[in-house]
Amino acid sequence: MIRTFKVQSVRTIKSPSNPDIITYFTWVNFKDLPDDFSLEVNPRKPKMTTSVAKQLIKAVRGSNSDFDINNRGMVITAKKVTFETSKSMLTVDLDDDKHRYGVLDGGHTYEAILQNRDEAPSNINKYVKLEIIVGKDLDVSALADARNTSVQVSDIALFELDNKFDFIKQAISSEKKYASEIAYKDNDNKRIPVANLLRLMFAYNLKRYPDDTQVPISAYSGIANVFKDYKKEYGNKSNIYKQLAKQLPKLVQLYEIIQKELPTKYEEFKREEGKRSKFGAVRGISKNGHPKTDFNQDSIKYDISSGYLIPIFGAFRSLLKWNDNKEVYWQFDPIEVWEKIGTSLVQNTFETDTNPQQIGKSKIVWQSNYRIVDGARKDLLIDKLTQETIV
Repeated sequence: MIRTFKVQSVRTIKSPSNPDIITYFTWVNFKDLPDDFSLEVNPRKPKMTTSVAKQLIKAVRGSNSDFDINNRGMVITAKKVTFETSKSMLTVDLDDDKHRYGVLDGGHTYEAILQNRDEAPSNINKYVKLEIIVGKDLDVSALADARNTSVQVSDIALFELDNKFDFIKQAISSEKKYASEIAYKDNDNKRIPVANLLRLMFAYNLKRYPDDTQVPISAYSGIANVFKDYKKEYGNKSNIYKQLAKQLPKLVQLYEIIQKELPTKYEEFKREEGKRSKFGAVRGISKNGHPKTDFNQDSIKYDISSGYLIPIFGAFRSLLKWNDNKEVYWQFDPIEVWEKIGTSLVQNTFETDTNPQQIGKSKIVWQSNYRIVDGARKDLLIDKLTQETIV
């Protein structure tokens, strides 16, 4: 079987241990990826009902454009590869031996793309990385074994075995719509990875981020760093996450209110500027399918990239304080503050950039949003003290 398709650049590397084995690295737009690569060479058959597979599907359908960065991609074995530079067309010869040539690793990624690429936002180009290995003497069986070792138990799953998520479970036990939908184990067939809760708490880690000097960008860009911090804190007597877990219902509520109301706030500041909104045309925004909020699954009009949401959500860290008993509390209700200054936060975020990847990782945006909330906090504090003085 020979397939020719358009790609985005190609890098060729010869193995230093065996120059006859060549690896081609390339990136392919979802819509250009052939739909008939064999999966027979892969010793693990894709199971698309696991929590990992569901997250892959969500990533394919979602409005974030950084799939090729966050996903390991696919490993393919082939008999021959040629590249026509002038047209950016790659030709892959998979021969007719399905047990030797095809998708050796990344079958879940491949299936998720094939089954869901039509649901991806039409105004966003999404890419997947291909690692195509060619070599007459290539030991495909050994390579398959090496690339597809039995699934290792993740650190997060090990924490579940040690009951180290119990205080999180207790904190959200009354949240009927999502408490039972949290996946604490690998391949747990539930729709919300526990990592999604860890991200919310990490964005409010007052111990590590007490002010706007440093910002919790990893809440958007790096679950590994988030879990590393959770793991580091776990054994401490003053474990900040035990405090933050108590605030999870409010954190989830705040995050989802921002999800729901951000489009309206966007329309408000555009109207004040005398401009049309056109929110649905913004990069990282999609109306495809039937968007819902991440936890409670409430219907919303738009699927909004977390690159926009997280730096706005994280700004309300300014309202969380320590009391004399070393417990965290809200100095002012974040929902009420959002209603007052949400339009300003949205305007600041979207007028800085309309690339959600850049926004999510922008220290300047995180800091400026924090300062907007902190300014509102100080105003409310002055009003409160003034009223108390009058009384």
